[in-house]
Amino acid sequence: MAGKGRARQSGSAARVQGSKLSKLKRWFRHKFIMLMRAPGGATKVALGFSIGIAIEMITLPTFGLAFLLMFPLVYMMRASMAGALIGFIFGKIIFIPIAFLSGIVGGWILPSHLHVHISFLPHFINRFIGYNLKLIVGGLINGILLGILFYFPVKLGISFFAERRRKNRKSKRNDPQSANPVAE
Repeated sequence: MAGKGRARQSGSAARVQGSKLSKLKRWFRHKFIMLMRAPGGATKVALGFSIGIAIEMITLPTFGLAFLLMFPLVYMMRASMAGALIGFIFGKIIFIPIAFLSGIVGGWILPSHLHVHISFLPHFINRFIGYNLKLIVGGLINGILLGILFYFPVKLGISFFAERRRKNRKSKRNDPQSANPVAE
């Protein structure tokens, strides 16, 4: 008997987990649709996405303080904060390969004789600060380039989604068969 009760509990727990997963999927879908229908349309969302991805490229070397820069930039450029947060998260996914490229680009931009020397810090911390300076400069350049690169595909994708939705709604309004699905 005790074994059956435990089996029921684990089945019940699985249903609860499945229910939570279903609710999470519905929540993400709802937020995605809200983002697609955002006021200002595709331009604001794509601009926000570009800001988010550009800011992410300089976040790690600034110890997360660049994240705070995203809020005034989104406000000043009148972009979508939701789009910026999605771009920021997407930037986290692609950050590692871009970080190596940022170090290289920063090395090209900064002079080779540039060394950070703060007298009261140990030598390895001074070298760490110098390398982070390369990451910041390279990340800023790569972030701006990635922001420009992703702006147009995101804008076109959102515009395509909105246009397709508009056509579907128009065809449903004009088609009397879909308005009354009951067969006669």
